[in-house]
Amino acid sequence: MQPTPADRRGKDQRAREESGELSMKASTNPSPKGKSPSQQIDTIIKELGDWRGKKLSQLRALIKKADPAVVEEVKWKKPSKPMGVPVWSHDGIICIGDTLKNAVRLTFPKGAQMKDPKKLFNTRLESNTVRAIDFHEGDTVDEAALKALILDAVGLNTPKERERTAK
Repeated sequence: MQPTPADRRGKDQRAREESGELSMKASTNPSPKGKSPSQQIDTIIKELGDWRGKKLSQLRALIKKADPAVVEEVKWKKPSKPMGVPVWSHDGIICIGDTLKNAVRLTFPKGAQMKDPKKLFNTRLESNTVRAIDFHEGDTVDEAALKALILDAVGLNTPKERERTAK
């Protein structure tokens, strides 16, 4: 008799999976504490308590202004990021907001397909799919150029645009 996949995994890993410790699933529903994703992002911003929180808040406002239909989510809760990572979606992920030690990073999963005439993308430039922008303390945000990137990302997620680019 062949061992099942569950038999092949160690009992420690199974226990961690069952407890949710290894889970990195999206949290689009309220957390166990009853907070909505938007409230969870508010908490992430507040907990930062420095320029990174202010920058993330500014970027969040710009994203919501550029696309009022955007959906806020918190994903990838894990021991190194127990509060998770803010994600903005519209028919798919538009961008991910991550805080690093010395920067706030907006990552665009479909960034390589996007037009960036103002050259905002400054990291992950060698990736075949992803592009990102690192904002450092004191950096100004080109609001019009960022809005154009956000709308381009939304366009790549909408069915009409996908059909156009597939041809």
